[in-house]
Amino acid sequence: MKKIFKLTDEKKHEDRVLESVKNDIRKYIKREKKKKLADAKMTYWDFDCKVGATAESAEVVEFETLIKALDAVKATGATECYVEILAKVVDKPVKEDLASSEDEAE
Repeated sequence: MKKIFKLTDEKKHEDRVLESVKNDIRKYIKREKKKKLADAKMTYWDFDCKVGATAESAEVVEFETLIKALDAVKATGATECYVEILAKVVDKPVKEDLASSEDEAE
């Protein structure tokens, strides 16, 4: 998803507009996570994110800090916000067996 969201609306309070943008992003993430994976036991969905006042000034942010980055853009007084979220399939980290790690410890 690459989209420019308006952060102001003359008929709505600015906080409600920002909450609406966050809701749209959360709906998109939920929709993407529902998509089937080829190997669900070994992979999961991850997201590459960019946020900024414009597409040119957008900075790469971690997925976990995406909402906080939106708040930061709003705090600068911007009237628009560019959000880019690209889904990608990532391999899950391999977990070691507890029994094998206990044997090594002895």
